[in-house]
Amino acid sequence: MSLWIPVTIAAAIFQTVRFMLQKSLSSVKLSAAGATFARFAYSMPVVVLALGIALLATDHSIPALNTRFWLFAVIGGTTQILATICVVALFKQRNFVVGITFKKTEVIQTAIVGFFVLGDEVSAAALLAILLGLLAVLLLSKSPGGDLVWWRNLTNRASRLGLGSGVLFAFSSVSYRGASLELGEIDAWFRALVTLAVVVTFQFISMALWMLWRDRAELHAVWQTRRTGVFVGLTSLAGSFCWFLAFTLQNAAYVKALGQIELIFSLLASILFFRETVTQREIAGMSLLGLSILALVLAI
Repeated sequence: MSLWIPVTIAAAIFQTVRFMLQKSLSSVKLSAAGATFARFAYSMPVVVLALGIALLATDHSIPALNTRFWLFAVIGGTTQILATICVVALFKQRNFVVGITFKKTEVIQTAIVGFFVLGDEVSAAALLAILLGLLAVLLLSKSPGGDLVWWRNLTNRASRLGLGSGVLFAFSSVSYRGASLELGEIDAWFRALVTLAVVVTFQFISMALWMLWRDRAELHAVWQTRRTGVFVGLTSLAGSFCWFLAFTLQNAAYVKALGQIELIFSLLASILFFRETVTQREIAGMSLLGLSILALVLAI
């Protein structure tokens, strides 16, 4: 078996576990913002330490960080914060597996954002995949007892949070790519590490200052839940590392296609850990969305 296959599966597992931990934190002791901050608070020291070790162990040095790099980094970091808050808040509106599926619209929307921001063209096959994904979102947007008129269902809180997180994650992904490209012709793994360290540090500082101003009690709550919060940070870092390693070993389209196995892990987590009920309509919607995402990543 090629190494990229188990590495990609490991990335999907780490990402699922991280969202499970954040869901647990948000439903027991922390707000959506607090559960999001825990991810950055407990991962930032490890990222900075990893960068320091890399600088000591190799002949690399910190490249020049120009204005465009900082612009992309700040936009990417801010939209990721808001997107993560949306996803954690969504867990309180719909069950866990549907929340993850809504987040998966990031893959579809990234193609659209990439076209407008970076000029990436969308092929006819990719457009068909996007339309297929829209049908899946319409299925998922129907809440129990909701309005039978499909377009009114898109205005409910769960749909707004899910679709909003997808848009924000799309802008975040495109911005991170833009920031990394600004670092010049150095090893890809080091560019990724520098970008990650800068962004996570920015996210930690900005959220800490905001919470000091608006909700100091939540900062204390984050510290009280440190035993779980540490694992949120570690699983976040482990997942990011595995994704980057898989992309290094294999075509990103294959990696992303295999990465959709996270939907299966999310379904298992929803049923086995959170004892949630998944309806046949939601299963149909998730299956259709998974198919559209697979079609999209293979078309671009």
